[in-house]
Amino acid sequence: MPGKRLLHCSPGRKGPDMETPEVSAVIPVYNDRDSLREAIPRSIEALAAIDPGFELIVAEDGSADGSANEVMVWEQRDARVRLLHSDARLGRGRALTRAFAEARGRIVCYYDVDLATDISHLPELIGAIRDGADAATGSRLLPESTIQRSGGRELASRGYNLMVRTILGSRLYDHQCGFKAFRKDRLMDLLPSVRDTHWFWDTEVLIRAQRKGYRVVEFPVRWREGSGTTVKKNDVYRMGRSILGLWWQLHVEKD
Repeated sequence: MPGKRLLHCSPGRKGPDMETPEVSAVIPVYNDRDSLREAIPRSIEALAAIDPGFELIVAEDGSADGSANEVMVWEQRDARVRLLHSDARLGRGRALTRAFAEARGRIVCYYDVDLATDISHLPELIGAIRDGADAATGSRLLPESTIQRSGGRELASRGYNLMVRTILGSRLYDHQCGFKAFRKDRLMDLLPSVRDTHWFWDTEVLIRAQRKGYRVVEFPVRWREGSGTTVKKNDVYRMGRSILGLWWQLHVEKD
């Protein structure tokens, strides 16, 4: 059937020593086999220091480079690693939504596979939720942030986030940093209203969280432009339209 998507989820191995995790981390992946070879072991090390019973879900979104096979190898090594595979491309936002629905932790987070945001910030990210926040996000645009990025991308990022603040009334400074955490119950209450299925998903989730009165914590991070920075010119144009589309949903459709 045209458009049919085949989805496969590894349930994760369970045993007497495998308790329900406090933290479920999600890494969205599309043709990122090489990056996974570093991201998975570094994630295991970082997450184990926060919650020894963590769950690491790799949301592999229709890759053609063997990314799924790489995750399967790690599944056999560590029962806390899970593959969530789609035979067809879902889009970043839809892949994340599906992964969070499958997650078992009361705290859920995600970050980019190239580890563009220094993973040493993970305790701070999870700690914000433990301390009572409903959502937490790393920021590349606070005065204390340290970033390595080309001038053109930096200008585009600042312009985009200024538009989000001005048009959508956000109190945050960076909406697209791929380093976020949530109370799962609060996120699941929010997701049915989120319409975007790709890159704008990150922004829409934060805007809707603020409008629902969620406590959102933003903190500075160390960030470098990595191989996973794959937003294209068409994505930028689409995201600009998405800002206006979300404004319409919120103020005209009253969604």
